[in-house]
Amino acid sequence: MKKEVKVAMIGIGAIGERVLRKFQYHSGVELVAVCDQNAEKLQTLKEDLEDVSLHTDYVDMLQKNEIDLVYIAVPPKYHHEIALYVIKQKKHVLCEKPLANSLNEALEMLLAAREAQVTHAMNFPMVYTNVYQLFKDKVVSGEIGEVKRVEVHLHFTEWPRAWQKNNWISSREQGGYIREVAPHYIHMIHDMLGELHDVTSLVEYPEDESLCETSFVTHMKLQNGVTVLFNGVSGIGQKEHLSFKVFGEKGTLDLTNWSQLSMSSPDKPTTVLPIERTEQHDIVMEILNAIEGKEAKIVTFEHGYQVQQVLEKMLKK
Repeated sequence: MKKEVKVAMIGIGAIGERVLRKFQYHSGVELVAVCDQNAEKLQTLKEDLEDVSLHTDYVDMLQKNEIDLVYIAVPPKYHHEIALYVIKQKKHVLCEKPLANSLNEALEMLLAAREAQVTHAMNFPMVYTNVYQLFKDKVVSGEIGEVKRVEVHLHFTEWPRAWQKNNWISSREQGGYIREVAPHYIHMIHDMLGELHDVTSLVEYPEDESLCETSFVTHMKLQNGVTVLFNGVSGIGQKEHLSFKVFGEKGTLDLTNWSQLSMSSPDKPTTVLPIERTEQHDIVMEILNAIEGKEAKIVTFEHGYQVQQVLEKMLKK
């Protein structure tokens, strides 16, 4: 019988807990250890994870458990330090986005993973969904004709949202929706249309220098010169609305709020396509394939570094 891959997690936030469940119930892996600095949070998980070793220190966790793969789900400024330690132990690694809190950190993580020859992946869940794959297929196949423009709109009633209140996500140091949300769209554009270049950005911040952006507008281009626009604003009197639009000469596609795909053309009204978002690819299985040296659909640290290059310019860092 094939040996199960032993998985550990570092950081149990809102996103981390979702991925924890993927590992917990996946037949190809064994969740052996979980680490979080918040001991009270660990205690709330103890009953549900009775066979899992719980730790408040990741070094202690890695030293006391047999582990093959580590999922890093801590805030961005800790990715670099933890990832380098994990990679030094020759463990495979899955990291949350963005890859790091600076371009130099991201590059060091990429080079370390390459040198250690470990599997390195990032959690960009959208590219594993059926709705994104349909979106991409329609664009790449030429169904909407030549791409003329791409626009991403990130409109938030409030930031942070009610479900993600913590002590860092509203900070200028490592939070904000440019860091937390824009990377998903940057990566989808890279995957679908190629890398972004010529990035110029205008970011508005509050007077309190500890707080993240309140609005931004970014202009950039695809390799073929097509304009890509990002704009975002928070603290507005409307329901949260996220839109990823690709305008073609024959039609336009719009992915809204992560899951609804609509299509329009000059002679037809806008139509919501009849597809309900599901996982088309299993990220855990894809990582296992990569570990075994098989063909795998994973977002690597190379991809994460490419995203980080654009992200830092959007932030004007």
